[in-house]
Amino acid sequence: MTHPFLDLAPLGADRFAAIEDRVARLLGTEQDVVIMQGEALLPLEGAIRAAAGPGTTALNVITGPYGQTFGDWLRDCGATVVDLAVPFHTAVTAEQIRQAFAEHPEIDFVSLVHAEAATGNTNPVAEIGEVVRAHGALFHLDAVASIGAEPVLPDAWGVDLCVIGAQKAMGGPAGVSAVSVSERAWARMAANPRAPRRSYLSLLDWKERWIDGGRRALPHAPAQLEMLGLEACVERIEAVGPDAVMARHACAAAATRAGAVALGGGLEPYVYEARDAAPVATTLRAPSGVVASELVARALQADPAVPLAAGGGALAKEMIRVNHYGADATPGAVRAGLAALGAALSEAGLSVDVAGALRAAEEAWR
Repeated sequence: MTHPFLDLAPLGADRFAAIEDRVARLLGTEQDVVIMQGEALLPLEGAIRAAAGPGTTALNVITGPYGQTFGDWLRDCGATVVDLAVPFHTAVTAEQIRQAFAEHPEIDFVSLVHAEAATGNTNPVAEIGEVVRAHGALFHLDAVASIGAEPVLPDAWGVDLCVIGAQKAMGGPAGVSAVSVSERAWARMAANPRAPRRSYLSLLDWKERWIDGGRRALPHAPAQLEMLGLEACVERIEAVGPDAVMARHACAAAATRAGAVALGGGLEPYVYEARDAAPVATTLRAPSGVVASELVARALQADPAVPLAAGGGALAKEMIRVNHYGADATPGAVRAGLAALGAALSEAGLSVDVAGALRAAEEAWR
């Protein structure tokens, strides 16, 4: 019995390397790109554990839950960590980074999340990169949510370790990810005696066994379906054009924000300023007296496929997230999300204007 997902010809080293090259072109980078066979937490943790250790002083920027996780990893590596936490309803600024360097000139590593899909904010990496480069610190960036939805330019921004995943704006599978690595980052890893070796987390193993070997023999059997999925979603972005894909995400964000404001019922944008709002997800503050997770559950009863979610952890009481990335960065998905929220708010006894919300969304989509 055959199936199109089964009995495939082996994925060879040449094909694997060609997919890496396409990812590098998407990032506009001349750095080495390593595609890792797992969800993006794999290279995120691997990069931190390889480049940080005792003697490292890391500036860990927290604009959402992933920043908190990275701080835990850095401390576990033995690094001294300076946390720069900003409210989740805003973004960090280059001036705040500059001030942190002034107060802690020993900082030699910076960890930042570009877009926090979980909290709906995005950070100005280009401006921050100038400050980090001037200070000389190594720059680690989580661009998992932002790639495909907004520019991600590790070379232009001075990013030494840029991690991406396929599962959000790229519209691909979750089980494969990639990291671009600068020469400075490779040197930092090589000098770190606690960098993972002979480990699934090890970037240095990939360098020695794959890159330094001319990318002729894979270190282990590739995750074939995920690699083919990654190749397909990069091919789709290339065919449409990255600018068009990013424009679609920007339109989805603008339409969702405008529609939510027009909907009423006490909904408010969670991220105060539109310039700080991520193009992959719009977060909303639930009306006073309404539990966000209960409202979302009510909204999903009619159609569980509507791209709505409550905030994670403590945010489940107050935050609603409207996802509009990948296949959901469309007018139809935005309309469905707004209509479902309107119906749930109405059931809760709140006054809403669904027709007005849909009109506002349509007008904002341009």
